[in-house]
Amino acid sequence: MKSATVSAFALSTLLFSASVSFAQELATKDRIGLADAPKSLVVRLTNDSPNNSDPAIAEGYQKLFVDFIKKHPDWKLQLQFMSSDIGTEQAKMLEQAKAGNAPDCAAVDSFVLSQFMVNNVLADFTPYFSKEEVDDLFPFIRSGITDKDQKVRAWWWDTDLRVLYRNKSIVADAPQTWDDLKKAALASTKEGMEGVLFNGGRWEGTTFDWLANYWALGGKLVDDSGKPVFGEGENKEKFLKALNYFKDLVDSGAAPKRVSTIANYDDMNAAAAAATTALFIGGNWQYAQLKATLDEDEFNNWTFSPIPGPSADQRSTGTGGWTIASFSKDKDKIEMCANLAREVYMGPANALQQQLPTRKSLFDKYEVFSTEANKTFAKALVDGQARPGVPIYPEISNQIQIMMGDVLSGTKKPEDALNAAFNAALEAYKRL
Repeated sequence: MKSATVSAFALSTLLFSASVSFAQELATKDRIGLADAPKSLVVRLTNDSPNNSDPAIAEGYQKLFVDFIKKHPDWKLQLQFMSSDIGTEQAKMLEQAKAGNAPDCAAVDSFVLSQFMVNNVLADFTPYFSKEEVDDLFPFIRSGITDKDQKVRAWWWDTDLRVLYRNKSIVADAPQTWDDLKKAALASTKEGMEGVLFNGGRWEGTTFDWLANYWALGGKLVDDSGKPVFGEGENKEKFLKALNYFKDLVDSGAAPKRVSTIANYDDMNAAAAAATTALFIGGNWQYAQLKATLDEDEFNNWTFSPIPGPSADQRSTGTGGWTIASFSKDKDKIEMCANLAREVYMGPANALQQQLPTRKSLFDKYEVFSTEANKTFAKALVDGQARPGVPIYPEISNQIQIMMGDVLSGTKKPEDALNAAFNAALEAYKRL
């Protein structure tokens, strides 16, 4: 009997070892699938992948990828990972695509997707996604992934939005207007806080987070042809009004001068954890980060509300996110890339990272999005506005970043800084 037990134990150990060995064969640091699989897909990704810095998220992605490749056993994924310098990474990938040596499949930031479209480097995903799937997308997502011929050129799988976070033990009521926010921030400084925090440094987040204020006024960055118009006529008036609002927050002490150097959402999380701020403008994903970072009692003090507008009924919020696209001319590789977008990213990855889905039906499919917080985020997407899908946008953003630094630091007067930004954007537009 003892011998039979030992044999059974030995057999189970052998089977377990074989299972672990098989899993290891299917997943290495830069490969998913068997090394000798006959078909190969080169995939370049961000940290929305098994390369995530959070061990639990990385493990979750590895499981999703392994499950995916088991359904496609003839394939292996050769993984490449981008650095945190996303702007440079995307620019480099565009140049590679134009030269014909980009990866087969890659993550493309939604705000530069139009640049890839106008350079005609993206494969056609239209055959691989049903009309029902496309129709289920939020309108701004649907328009963002289709070209002028209504062909689907990428799959935008997650989105986000910006909100105002507040410590309700210090700021009890949600500010509804710009004036409300200034008063609440000034009041918080009397409690030892540093006022409201927001991105003001040299990076895309600064432009995108601030644009909610300009859009709430009805301002436009470009006209229907894609030409910059933010520095002329009524748009200029609205632009200056939104710019002076941020300047006044700093000048009045409602926001600390250091906002001109903040270029990372993690800075806001750190300030919340250190109890040095009670207000900050950030992304919806930070709610889960705060929950993971703060003690339960501290976290329970934090909540969020829509970004205040010039008036209570003037609201907007920026919506971003990532896409999966193919640069291949091989039909099988294009289809495999589309499969990856659907089977790993469109739903499962949303749930894994609590990143908002781009299809309305997925909010009901996954339990994680049934929380009150995520329901509120979903409702707020009604006021969402994506960056204009035009080639000049990245340069407009670059100029706004420079302008914001000059204005918040006091180097230039708002109108002079705006004129410089607008003229630079127009010159860049002429060179397109």
